[in-house]
Amino acid sequence: MIKKLQTPFTVADARELRAGDEVRLTGTIWTGRDAAHKKLVALLESGAELPVDLKDQIIYFVGPCPAPPGRPIGSAGPTTSGRMDAYSPILIARCGLTGMIGKGGRSSAVVDAMKAHGAVYFGATGGAGALIARKIKSCEVVAFPELGTEAIHKLYVEDFPLVVAIDAEGNSLYD
Repeated sequence: MIKKLQTPFTVADARELRAGDEVRLTGTIWTGRDAAHKKLVALLESGAELPVDLKDQIIYFVGPCPAPPGRPIGSAGPTTSGRMDAYSPILIARCGLTGMIGKGGRSSAVVDAMKAHGAVYFGATGGAGALIARKIKSCEVVAFPELGTEAIHKLYVEDFPLVVAIDAEGNSLYD
């Protein structure tokens, strides 16, 4: 059975999901790769305010391609999540981040933070960026435009196809 989810995505929502659950997500999500994550953590460490409120939010690890005519976004496939492993525990613990989307396994530090604070890691299908992009209805750069495709984008998605790769109890499809 496919579970329908909407954002904002709360800790209670995260704790109801199990590894292997198929999900269709609708709502606002944020993009961010390692360069954006590094800037977010630097802002936190300096005591500055973040450009986006990550409480009860989902970050998609993607650097979208430029939009072709008539589309809000180009190909938008997931990137390898391990590059965010140094930053994700901080964003989960200090900002209330409850969901991440990417591909590949996560470190034990990330899984420990997910378990402690109630977050989920969703897997998106690598190599299917053009198909995934069809579920993205709008795209707007909201922070760090100097990073180009690695800037933080605000996406609105409808029935975005995901699988719970690691749940809030630490159960993993990668194990």
